[in-house]
Amino acid sequence: QVQLVESGGGLVQAGGSLRLSCTASGSTFRINAIGWYRQAPGKQREWVAVVGSGGSTKYADSVKGRFTISRDNEKNTVDLQMNSLKPEDTAVYYCNADYLSGLLNREVWGQGTLVTVSS
Repeated sequence: QVQLVESGGGLVQAGGSLRLSCTASGSTFRINAIGWYRQAPGKQREWVAVVGSGGSTKYADSVKGRFTISRDNEKNTVDLQMNSLKPEDTAVYYCNADYLSGLLNREVWGQGTLVTVSS
């Protein structure tokens, strides 16, 4: 089993920065990709960024150039550095991991952390 806990959310003015952190525990050696998703009020959850087990990264077009995802396998953490924040970035941000459980691929979600960007 794998568990995820997010931290680092808060209130920031437009143009500011925040750094979110996702800490994994449990069978972390079985984790493949870890990603960040977000869900704004009244909207569906959307993918933001992902980092693979080898360190490759991908970003949604809406955050490309402003957000950076990074992974520290020794500390079992994945951070999301968010710069040049916009009010439309306001959402609950969730960490998500794909991991191997026996012969099955499973996924796990964190509890989420709220990011509020004021205009």
